[in-house]
Amino acid sequence: MNKDTGYFHTDWAAMTVNDWAGLIVTVVVAVVMVVAYVLVFHPKNKEGLESQRYLVDGVEGESGPTENRLHGENK
Repeated sequence: MNKDTGYFHTDWAAMTVNDWAGLIVTVVVAVVMVVAYVLVFHPKNKEGLESQRYLVDGVEGESGPTENRLHGENK
């Protein structure tokens, strides 16, 4: 088997614009996923992330009813 025609051989000169775009997007997404993984699972970031755990529910001490838009009910 010739080393130029091996299984993992890539003909870089024959790559189209779509091939390059797909390669770039794939590499960027992989890097972003690794960075997110490190940030979320690094022990020094635990307290900062835990402080935002219930941020979707609203700020503590916030008053007033919240409306359930799906059923039109007040909580």
